[in-house]
Amino acid sequence: MNPLLSRLQPYPFERLRQLFASVTPPAHLSPISLGMGEPRHATPAFIKDALVAGLGGLASYPATAGEPRLREAFTGWIARRYGLALDPATQVLPVNGSREALFAFAQTTIDPTREGAVVVCPNPFYQIYEGAALLSGATPYYAPSDPARNFAVDWDSVPEAVWQRTQLLFVCSPGNPTGAVMPLPEWEKLFALSDRHGFVIASDECYSEIYFRDEPPLGGLEAAARLGRSDFKNLVSFTSLSKRSNVPGLRSGFVAGDAALLKAYLLYRTYHGSAMGPAVQAASIAAWNDEQHVIDNRAQYRQKFAQVTPLLERVMPVSLPDAGFYLWAQVPEHLGMSDTDFARQLLAQYNVTVLPGSYLAREAHGANPGAQRVRMALVAETAECLEAAQRIVQFIQSPSP
Repeated sequence: MNPLLSRLQPYPFERLRQLFASVTPPAHLSPISLGMGEPRHATPAFIKDALVAGLGGLASYPATAGEPRLREAFTGWIARRYGLALDPATQVLPVNGSREALFAFAQTTIDPTREGAVVVCPNPFYQIYEGAALLSGATPYYAPSDPARNFAVDWDSVPEAVWQRTQLLFVCSPGNPTGAVMPLPEWEKLFALSDRHGFVIASDECYSEIYFRDEPPLGGLEAAARLGRSDFKNLVSFTSLSKRSNVPGLRSGFVAGDAALLKAYLLYRTYHGSAMGPAVQAASIAAWNDEQHVIDNRAQYRQKFAQVTPLLERVMPVSLPDAGFYLWAQVPEHLGMSDTDFARQLLAQYNVTVLPGSYLAREAHGANPGAQRVRMALVAETAECLEAAQRIVQFIQSPSP
C-alpha cells in the first residue's frame, strides 16, 4: 500500500460521528443539521430536463477536454461574470466537481523529487488541500487566519524559507469556513511571491456566487487581469455548479487559467479517467448559460441570513460573512465550553448539529485557529434554519449542566 495514506487525518464528519457516538438526542425535537455544507435548495427544473435530454450520448466515450459547446459555456460565463475573454480551447477544462479537481491538480503540479516540497494552505481550511498535499509527497504548511481582520489569512507570517520551498499555494476566496473574500492588494502580494519563488496558485472559488454585499467577490483571474497579468501565469481557478446551481450530486465544475498548466493537467486527467459524462455536460451547459436561477438562489440565502444572523448575534459573537453559506460563530466564553463540548451538548439537548471549528483547522504555530468556534451551514429552508437558531439561543441562555 502507498505509505503516504497513513499520513491522512480523519475527515471532519468522521470525527463528528465519533464525537456524537454516545449522544441520544431528544426524541420530541426533530433533528436539524447545520453541520454539512450541502446545498439543499431545489435543483432548477431546466437543469434536470437538460440532464435527461443528454442521455442520448451514453453510447459514446466522452472526451476529457469536454465538448466545445461546454468549454464555450465556461468562457461565456467568465466573460459575463468577470469581463474576461479566455480561449475555450486552451484556458478552460471541465472537472467532476472542485473536490476531485483540487486533489488531482496537486498530483499534477508537485514534484516530489525536489527535496522539501511544501504546499501552503490557509488555516482553517478545506481538508482536501491537506490530503492532496500529503498524497503528492509534499508537506502542508498552515498559514493562520486573523480574526481581527475578518479572518483574512496572515500570509506575512509565512517565513521566507517556507516560500522558497513552496510549489503550490491553495487559496479559498470566499473562504470556507469563514466567508472572507480576498481583496486586490492581497492578490498582488501573492502574485509577487509566486513570481519570486515560482510556485503555482490554485484558487478555490466555489462559493463565489453566494454573497451579501452589492459587489460580487473578486475572482483570482479577475485580480490577475486588473494587475496586468493577462496570461494568468501560474494561476488556475476552480469553480463548481454545486453551490451556484444547487446540484452537488451532478459533480460538475471547471478550471480556468494558465494555458501551460492546463495542458499538463489535461494530460494527467486523460490518464486519470476523469472525463465528464455527456448527460452531465448537457446539464452543465444549460446551468452555466442561465443566470436567473443563480440570482433567485442568492436572494434565498440573503433572506435567510438576514433573519437568522440577528437572532444568534444576541447570544454569541457572530456576524454576516462576506460570502458563502456559513456562519462562523464563537462559543460564548461564559459557557466555559470547548467547541466540541458545545456541539455535543447542543445535539444532546436540542437535536441541532453544528461542526466544531477545531475540526476544520490544525494545531500549528502553537494554536488551532478554529478552536472555540463552530461552523453553521445555513443550507436548509429558512423556517428550519430559524428553528435551529431559536434552539441555539435557548441552549446558550439556559444550558443544562
